[in-house]
Amino acid sequence: MDILNVNSAISLEKRKLYNFALYLSIFTIVYNIAEGLISTIIGFSDESLTLFGFGVDSFIETISGIGIAAMVIRIANNPASHKSLFEISALKITGWAFYVLSGGLLISSVLSVVSGRQPESTFWGVVISLVSIVAMLGLIYYKKKIGTALDSKAIIADAQCNVVCVYMSVTLLTSSFLYEIFSLPYVDAAGALGLVYFSVKEGKECFEKAESLNGSCSCGND
Repeated sequence: MDILNVNSAISLEKRKLYNFALYLSIFTIVYNIAEGLISTIIGFSDESLTLFGFGVDSFIETISGIGIAAMVIRIANNPASHKSLFEISALKITGWAFYVLSGGLLISSVLSVVSGRQPESTFWGVVISLVSIVAMLGLIYYKKKIGTALDSKAIIADAQCNVVCVYMSVTLLTSSFLYEIFSLPYVDAAGALGLVYFSVKEGKECFEKAESLNGSCSCGND
């Protein structure tokens, strides 16, 4: 099904590739919304700071994903074009959201250590992180494949953004597994601090991308 109103001069094969790229972007958005809802609800219920922060990050990634979808539509119509105002705004909003998340997680981690509060369970953190790793690795593979076929550095850079998501999922998996199996104290707070590191990094890269003329997302190089 052709969901892009792209230049009819391009080949049918490229039209299909651009459509597939947009399908991947839409899947990313829907997946992040679902992951965010599930993670924040369970994270709050189980008092797992890392899982809750991971869920909030998924919502932020949704904002970025909307910008990516706009990017795919733009390059499908004009591969040589620069980022639109909408894409730039999405990057800046995403960047500020990452900084706010980082600050909230940092403060919450300190309070968690001071109060000695521990999660009731981190079982679902293990499950959600494993699902996320599989989903992100699949997106990385197909986005790189499509980006290479279209010779699009922007789509390939978008695939690199999902690599950071894998790192964050591994952070969640590690902290959740260690607490669930060994009940190590403060490991949940340590996991949240790991998310702070990646959130600050992603926020910084969002603003760097917003300042550049080309590019697609909050990480990767053009």
